[in-house]
Amino acid sequence: MTNPNPGTELAKERNRAAQERTLMAWIRTSLTLISFGFGIERIVSILNQSLGEIANPIRLSRILGVSFIALGTFSLLAAAVDYRRQLQKIQRNDLLYQSRKSPTLIVAYILAFLGIIAFLGIIIGPIIT
Repeated sequence: MTNPNPGTELAKERNRAAQERTLMAWIRTSLTLISFGFGIERIVSILNQSLGEIANPIRLSRILGVSFIALGTFSLLAAAVDYRRQLQKIQRNDLLYQSRKSPTLIVAYILAFLGIIAFLGIIIGPIIT
């Protein structure tokens, strides 16, 4: 059995710490998305109680709120799975670069899609009522 190389072991520790910082960033982002979804749903619910159902005839805001909550939850789960996978690669010394789909880019595309839906809901909503 050979002695571990201190340089290699320090590099592994830096990679592990970087993965942990990335996971913490995903946790913050996911909690923000979930909170935003709850906020949208609660504000619209209060407006509907005071103004009646005319303010939101197609319930788009509830759908958007639930979509943000789901996106935050799935982002958190994906980040946890990715974190675990990356730690296993570090432990196996299997750190060759492999191109992969970025979870950040996927979340960005979904957020853009939700933004388009929200924009269309704001534009089309008054026309429908």
